[in-house]
Amino acid sequence: MERLRRSLARFIQAEPQELWPLAWSFGYFFCLLCGYYILRPVRDEMAIQGGVHNLPWMMTGTFVTLLAVTPLFGWLSARYSRYRLLLAVYSFFIANLIALYLLMTSQQYIEWVARGFFVWLSVFNLFVVSIFWSFMADLFTPEQGARLFGVIAAGGSTGALFGPLLTTGLTYLFPVPMLMLASAVFLLACTGCIYKLETWSRARSFSHRENIGEPLGGSLLAGIRLVWASPYLLGICGYLSLLTMTATFLYLEQVRLVAEHFATPEARTRLFSTLDFATNVLTWLTQILITNRLVGRFGLVAALLFLPFISLVGFLGIALWPGLVMYVSFSVLRRVGEYALSKPAREVLFTVVSREEKYKAKNFIDTAVSRGGDASTGWLVSGIKALGVTATHIAWALVPIMLLWAWLSRWLAAQHRNQVRSCEFLPHAPHQENRQETTGHVFDSQKNRVV
Repeated sequence: MERLRRSLARFIQAEPQELWPLAWSFGYFFCLLCGYYILRPVRDEMAIQGGVHNLPWMMTGTFVTLLAVTPLFGWLSARYSRYRLLLAVYSFFIANLIALYLLMTSQQYIEWVARGFFVWLSVFNLFVVSIFWSFMADLFTPEQGARLFGVIAAGGSTGALFGPLLTTGLTYLFPVPMLMLASAVFLLACTGCIYKLETWSRARSFSHRENIGEPLGGSLLAGIRLVWASPYLLGICGYLSLLTMTATFLYLEQVRLVAEHFATPEARTRLFSTLDFATNVLTWLTQILITNRLVGRFGLVAALLFLPFISLVGFLGIALWPGLVMYVSFSVLRRVGEYALSKPAREVLFTVVSREEKYKAKNFIDTAVSRGGDASTGWLVSGIKALGVTATHIAWALVPIMLLWAWLSRWLAAQHRNQVRSCEFLPHAPHQENRQETTGHVFDSQKNRVV
């Protein structure tokens, strides 16, 4: 048993004492994304039922909802401990799923329920995933994050593989509203993983004298203030905005083409489910076999640069050969790059900031900034198309913007590297105290890593 444990640790590049927290983190993300992907094919079908022409309105509704929720989250995080905050968030969304089940079974105002569900799931996905990665960045050091976040992300991809399969199987046995309750069960399982990780973290933090049980404090709008005060966080906002802008354009065109090519809701739902499954298989293989080794050998810059590079090639392909097959192929490759490489790398960027920035600023970036990009891109695409601009013209215009995205990726990787190195040279400097409290560790120059 001990030999198997050590072999597993070597394969995933983890220390033996990291295996249990890594396993609970893997399980946590598995349950979270399995619960989400049970519902994702329903959301894509609801986007069509609610009217493709209404997508910019639904994206705007998502953005406005997040603008209202972000200050509320800041208020809660200022007053509740990390553990109570996480439990409150998941309890709230479990209650939402039960309410959605009741609304869907009533068969009243179906179009408005479809639009509301689209907005709700878009908010839910960003919010709970953002909080998950805030928790991970708070639990693990920068060095651990570089090694382990790819494996943890694979837990989400494994859940994302099972989710569409469960959706397909459950819809043969139960009506669609039952999927709400199935998702709620997985969210409930997330709270068990949170308990285990919090117990481990408290035991570790006691020896490092961290006050992780204390509320974060700060003001209602602290997340916004922290972002505007930090060029580093603004750079992350820029990276995410470019990612969101290009992804939204692809999504709008893909939904439009699918609606043109497939006549029935069942056929469209099966296509969306198949695309999710293919994406998640490729993502899972990449995360297990490539991500941590790529980052370990070439650093964060390689993972951050992948998405701008594949987008540059993809938009050239769309400009030259537009069509459903090209859009679908490009979308799958982009999503693989996002989930397997870009997302874990972006989360490592947050391991060097303060605890308040990890929760409040990160939540604002991952929710309001991201969905603001969705809403603005939706209206921009609709507006310029009304002037006669085609999707091919937009694809050509995006090509040089991808070069700017690549430059920003290199800048962020360099900034992260500089902040990690500052721990080596100034381990006791006053401005480093907050970072040391964040991780409970200091940089060991003898071993060239954070310990």
